[in-house]
Amino acid sequence: MMLMKRRDFLKVGAAAGAMASLYGCAGGGKASGHVVVVGGGYGGATVAKYLRMWSEGSVQVTLIERNPTFISCPISNLVIGGTKTMEDITVSYDGLKNKWGVRIVQDEVVAVDAAKRSISLAKGGAMSYDRLVLSPGVDFMWDQIPGLNNADAQAKVLHAWKAGPQTVALRKQLEGMKDGGTYAIAIPKAPYRCPPGPYERACLVANYFKQNKPKSKVIILDANEDVVSKKGLFVKAWEDLYKGTLEYRNNSELKDVDVKTNTAILEFDKFKADVLNVIPPHRAGDIAAKSGLKLINNRWVDINWLSMEVNSTPGVHVIGDAIFPAPTMPKSGHMANQHGKLAAAAILNLLSGQEPSPTPVVMNTCYSFVDAKQAIHVTSVHQYDPATKVVQPVKGAGGVSAARNEIEGKVALGWAKNIWADMLA
Repeated sequence: MMLMKRRDFLKVGAAAGAMASLYGCAGGGKASGHVVVVGGGYGGATVAKYLRMWSEGSVQVTLIERNPTFISCPISNLVIGGTKTMEDITVSYDGLKNKWGVRIVQDEVVAVDAAKRSISLAKGGAMSYDRLVLSPGVDFMWDQIPGLNNADAQAKVLHAWKAGPQTVALRKQLEGMKDGGTYAIAIPKAPYRCPPGPYERACLVANYFKQNKPKSKVIILDANEDVVSKKGLFVKAWEDLYKGTLEYRNNSELKDVDVKTNTAILEFDKFKADVLNVIPPHRAGDIAAKSGLKLINNRWVDINWLSMEVNSTPGVHVIGDAIFPAPTMPKSGHMANQHGKLAAAAILNLLSGQEPSPTPVVMNTCYSFVDAKQAIHVTSVHQYDPATKVVQPVKGAGGVSAARNEIEGKVALGWAKNIWADMLA
């Protein structure tokens, strides 16, 4: 039950160590200035902390976040499956404030004036910055699902793809469903936040049904041609653990929803469910889309991988799920954490008159539970390639689990606590 080949572990460890060396790699003055960070998720919280830590407090950091506490999307599927609570995935911002001196403002940014280096806040007033970091996550392309393009419909047919109230609401829908009912989850075409997440959710709902509603079924309606992450491991789990309970349907792209009847309208078919869970297509979070930033495919922010600075918008950096992904790079919490460190190092270099490091390396680790205790993982390492000006996957680094097991489940929970501490403590 080897969790990771030794050579892969060493490569991942080397990548993690390399991140700390990105700042101060050349001579220059001490960094100073004011950095505003928008969004306190895996990326935003990380960049805020590391700007303060690596500058030894010489750079002032303001974090603007609409929510009073951090709630983790990773691990939230265990809440939906009934084995964890919201308290288990909620962490205070007090560590950032009290230990690291990050100014926390509970508000929302409604406009960015990149020319004046100023932002406008929903509660009124403006704030100037020397550098701005947007970590807005994703928002949904509701116009592609007309039946869900209003608040009432979205309150009934849930996505639960942003951890918070909908996580609890989807759990209540499953608890209220009759034994013998059907839960269907609709997955958009990639790229979307957390590639293995929908398959993990399907497993954990099927696990709940086996124990509490044994006549019930799980149907995966996947718009993609095949399982997009950890295919072999998920398929084996479905066969071994959920045969007769879980059914996978590929090439099942959702076109619309009949909200009154809980019916998914597919390209060539329809499917009525007792609980319908629709994950809509994604794009960069609203503030990125509204700020005049350069977008690729009208969806994802185009950035310079050496600094995470937006191409064509000096002084604005974007990290996390909102950016156009590099080859094979997932939109994951761990990767957003890595983006935050890369951006922090680059910003401190720029504020001190240096250039960003020309050799950034980032890594990813992603765990998925297939039942209440067993998990699987995938890892990868990505290094900047000057020829393509993009971070490319490092050949031979990373990989997937040999098999699901309970040890990985324990490691996955440990990963969550460690990365939350890395971001917020």
